Amino acid sequence: MRVATLGYQTWGHRTLQALLDSKHEVVLAITHPKSDHAYERMWADSVADLAAEHGVPVHIANKPDEDFKAALKQADPDIIVANNWRTWLPQDVFDAPRYGTLNIHDSLLPKYTGFSPLIWALINGEPEVGLTAHLMDEELDAGDIILQRSTPVGPKDTVTDLFHRTVDMIGPITVDALDLIESGRTDWTPQDRSQATFFHKRAAEDSLIDWTWPAEVIERLVRAQSDPYPNAFTHFKGQRIRVIESSVSKGCYGGTPGRVFIHEGDGMVIVAGPDAWSGHNRGLSIERVRLDDGTEMTGKEFFPHGGGYLS
Repeated sequence: MRVATLGYQTWGHRTLQALLDSKHEVVLAITHPKSDHAYERMWADSVADLAAEHGVPVHIANKPDEDFKAALKQADPDIIVANNWRTWLPQDVFDAPRYGTLNIHDSLLPKYTGFSPLIWALINGEPEVGLTAHLMDEELDAGDIILQRSTPVGPKDTVTDLFHRTVDMIGPITVDALDLIESGRTDWTPQDRSQATFFHKRAAEDSLIDWTWPAEVIERLVRAQSDPYPNAFTHFKGQRIRVIESSVSKGCYGGTPGRVFIHEGDGMVIVAGPDAWSGHNRGLSIERVRLDDGTEMTGKEFFPHGGGYLS
């Protein structure tokens, strides 16, 4: 099939590479311009550079304007394959090719529609994450499912671990889904939209630790903001500290959320939870921190004794 791609960053790059290595003909690659947004500076393999290296025409756009539509019309693809396209597409774009538009989304739809699905899934303690290959329709990430692939989430997995595992799944699921479409099958699986969840783009504020959250959730937040992602952070005596490693405390500690309390091993336990006053909650043991100047130290080194509050 003649394929046009809509893709950005490493997700789009892996999709394009898989198509270049397949039997299909890539006739156009559309991608976004480079961005200074923190979440777009990482995993930033260039779709434009890869396409140019292989003689594939490139069109750079933020949204589907008239030049975008003209480039797509001239390319005359049988199908569009999208992965990490970050702006809304009108129906006259996604329905234009003979086979419509195949979207690769890094969640197990209908859960985690929208942005940063791996991060939100890890924060929420999901037992598995994965990819969904689905046909695009007028509602975001809501079209019929062609294929899904999953991988389990381990108790110590970081979002970086999950990124690497799921990004390696992009090529196979893309090519396998195209083969199913080309075969003439149309018996795809409709999404149960009553189960859908929709998450927003992440910003700096989303990495700020809320000490009224249960320690188990904060510990997952720390793993969901592992390097190179913007780390989970808090403030102590006016200084920002990034929490690099943490665990749920062995003991239960009561008091006010955010209280710097007691050492456990090399960590300092912070009182946490919505009902911390009860004394029935585990705390969060901060085991390693990073300061704004890049200095790293254990929680015990940074907090030589209890006292004070994190905010």
